Amino acid sequence: MKRVTGIGGIFFKADDRGKLLEWYDKHLGIKADPEYGTAFEWREKDAETTGMTAWSVFKGESKYFERPFMINYRVDDLDALLKALEDEGVRIDPKRDSHDYGKFAWIYDPEGNRIELWEPPKAAGNE
Repeated sequence: MKRVTGIGGIFFKADDRGKLLEWYDKHLGIKADPEYGTAFEWREKDAETTGMTAWSVFKGESKYFERPFMINYRVDDLDALLKALEDEGVRIDPKRDSHDYGKFAWIYDPEGNRIELWEPPKAAGNE
């Protein structure tokens, strides 16, 4: 079973989101929606399957994650991976989310960093 297949997103908190978003736009050319951030598109090795990496700045007081940052990892089979992690004694948040853009779950590393696991929807014909 594959575990992590790539980075699905990078999320971090800011004291002044608007100012930080302006800075990233001006200096690095990252144009982000203030609410949703942005996505960097790329292609898998097969050159037919596309993917994306999300990038988003959250309000400093956001409760979505506790630390200043959170990384989202892409996975192939979220349910199988969660079972394996449970068997290995990894701390797993019981909350799950499912949307048209994929399934989500959260785990914690030994230092308490919240890690988001994301299983993107299977593309037609790629299941």
